[in-house]
Amino acid sequence: MPREIRFNAFDMNCVAHQSPGLWRHPLDQSWRYKELGYWTDLAKLLERGLFDGLFVADVLGTYDVFGGNHDAAIRHGAQIPVSDPLLLVSAQAAVTQHLGFGITAGTGFEHPYPFARRLSTLDHLTNGRIGWNVVTGYLPSAAQNMGHDDQLKHDDRYDHADEYLEVLYKLWEASWDDDAVVRDRETGVFTDPTKVHRIGHRGKHFTVPGIHLAEPSPQRTPVIFQAGASPRGVRFAAQNAEAIFVGAPTKEILAQTVSSIRRALRDAGRDPYSARIYQLLTIVTDETSELARAKHDEYRSYASAEGALVFMSGWMGVDLSRYALDEPLGNVESNAIQSFVASFQSIGADGKEWTVRDIAEWGGIGGAGPRIVGSPGEVADQLQEWVDETDVDGFNLAYAITPGTFEDVVRFVVPELQRRGVYRTQYTPGTLRHKVFGKGDRLPEEHRAQQIVREVREAARIS
Repeated sequence: MPREIRFNAFDMNCVAHQSPGLWRHPLDQSWRYKELGYWTDLAKLLERGLFDGLFVADVLGTYDVFGGNHDAAIRHGAQIPVSDPLLLVSAQAAVTQHLGFGITAGTGFEHPYPFARRLSTLDHLTNGRIGWNVVTGYLPSAAQNMGHDDQLKHDDRYDHADEYLEVLYKLWEASWDDDAVVRDRETGVFTDPTKVHRIGHRGKHFTVPGIHLAEPSPQRTPVIFQAGASPRGVRFAAQNAEAIFVGAPTKEILAQTVSSIRRALRDAGRDPYSARIYQLLTIVTDETSELARAKHDEYRSYASAEGALVFMSGWMGVDLSRYALDEPLGNVESNAIQSFVASFQSIGADGKEWTVRDIAEWGGIGGAGPRIVGSPGEVADQLQEWVDETDVDGFNLAYAITPGTFEDVVRFVVPELQRRGVYRTQYTPGTLRHKVFGKGDRLPEEHRAQQIVREVREAARIS
C-alpha cells in the first residue's frame, strides 16, 4: 500500500513570513494579514484541500541579530509587524468543520496557569481542533523586552519547558474528572466539587496549587506540536510531541533526522510512529513544467537576499552581516536553533561547504526548507520520493506568495496525489487528534502526561 502524504499550511500573522521581499509581488496578499477575511478565506481554501491544519508561527521579538539591530527586519517587513496568532482561531473555526489549527506560543514569558485556560477555551470553541506548537524561544530581543538580559541557554530553555508542560498536563488532565459537570437542575448543582481537584504543583519555576479554571475540553490536552531537532529538542519532542516539524535542506539530512526522532520516541516508551513528522517545504507548480519554472523565476526576482539573511541570522543566532558573501559558514556556536546551524554546516550535495551567499539564495523563498518546482506530476513524484526515502509523514508547506501558493497546491497537486491513492479524499470525523491518528480524542496511555496524571492521583490518594 502506498503511504498517505499529509499537508499542513505554514503561515504567520504578519507580512513576509518565510519569503522576504515577495510581499512586493502583485498577487501576494500577505499585507492583508490584518483583515479577518484573509484568514477565513484561507481556512476555507485549506479545508477544500483536505489539509491536516493551518500551522501559525509566532515570535515575541524582532530579528535583530543581523547587523546588531532590527533596522533590516523592519525595512523588509521580516516578521515585523506581527500580530497575535491565537485571536485568529475562533473566526476560522466558525467557517470550517474539519481543519485543525496549530498555534505557536512560547513557554518562556507567560505563566502556564492563564495559558491553560486560553487553550482549553479554543479547544471548546473549535470542537477539539486545536493544537499547540511548543516553542522555547530563540530571539534575544524577546527576552530583553520581557525584562531579561538574554534568552536562557539552549538546554536550560528545555528544562524550563519540561516543568511548564508538567503544570499544563496536571491542569488539563488531572484537575477535573470527566463527569464533574453534572448540570443537575433538580438539585441546583452544576459541577460536583468532589470531582474537581487541586493540582498542588510546587516546582523549581512554578507554584500552582489550585484547580483548572475550565471544564474538560474535547481533547483535554491540545495536540502537541514541536519543532526542536537538536539532541535536547529531540528528547523533549519524544516525551511530549504528537506532531514534529523539521526543516532539513536535503533528503539525506532529513532521513537522519527522522530516524533519530523515531529512535527517541522508542526510547521514551512510545510507538516510534506515535508522532507525525512534517518536513518544511515550498511547492511552486503550474499546469506544465515550463509554466512552473517561469513562475519560480518570477518569484526569485522579488526575493530579498538581505531579508533572507535577516531570518537566517535570527534562526542561527549568528550575525551573518559579519561574513563575506562567499565565506563558508564554518564552525559557529549557536544559542538559537542549533539543528538549523548544523544542517547548513554540513557538506552540500555538490560536495561543497555552504557559503553565506548560498544561504541567502536558499532562504529567499520559503525560508529554511527546500523547494520543489514543477508540473503536478513532477511535484507528486518528488513528494513520494521524499516520503519513501526519508520515512517522513508529510509536509509543512510554506508559501512564496499567499494565498496563491496554497491555491496552486490545492488546484494542481492535491488532485494528482489523490489520483495516485496517496492523499485523503475526505476527512476522518472527530477531533484534530482523531483526524491525525485515526483513533482517540485523548492522549494515549503511554504519553508522558498520563504518567504525570497517575502520579498526581497517587499523591492525592496517599494524602
